[in-house]
Amino acid sequence: MTSSAVDSTCSIVPFSAITDRPIRLGVLISGGGTTLLNFLDQIRNGNLAAEVPLVIASQKKCKGIDRARSAGLECVVLRPRDYANVQDFSQAVFSELRNARIDLVTLAGFLSLLHIPNDFLWRVINIHPSLIPAFCGHGFYGHHVHEAAIQRGVKISGCTVHFADNEYDHGPIILQQPVNVPDGSTADELSALVFEQEKIAYPEAIRQLASGHLTIRNRRTYFS
Repeated sequence: MTSSAVDSTCSIVPFSAITDRPIRLGVLISGGGTTLLNFLDQIRNGNLAAEVPLVIASQKKCKGIDRARSAGLECVVLRPRDYANVQDFSQAVFSELRNARIDLVTLAGFLSLLHIPNDFLWRVINIHPSLIPAFCGHGFYGHHVHEAAIQRGVKISGCTVHFADNEYDHGPIILQQPVNVPDGSTADELSALVFEQEKIAYPEAIRQLASGHLTIRNRRTYFS
């Protein structure tokens, strides 16, 4: 979902440790904002040392906007249709993120294509509702993923947190959480099971990054 290529020949440390203050999250949404609400719950409960200075929504009418503003958060609406191309839209998005001094951008059900500029390389992460490389790529998002998994008859599904790069669901994987799929499950039931694991996995990935102990090498991540 981004414009930057991955250099597979060197080791990269995406973050120096952020221990003296909360990590500043930019949360990008296109729908209900349930992942945003999970972040806020984790912050309130003391399980995630973070703050959310900015939420960006790619649609004018989505429930996540009301939820963000009800929580007292700044929420900006930037619609791709209002820009000439992906590049112009992306420039507008990252301009807002820079102005808010965001450390880490979290794609939280954000369905719009982005081109990530060099100053945000390795600072944008996404969560996908399957175990990548299964049921991922262009067209596989949200409920479509779970419907495909049920139709295929998988016994194990799950979620994947990964860095965003220049292809859909393609960047280095940070962590994955598996889910057993009970016989006879519907796509709705699988979605609920996977989301319970997403609630654990996404905050954990943020904690790993903020610790400064995560390294990318040869398109693989290592946590020490």
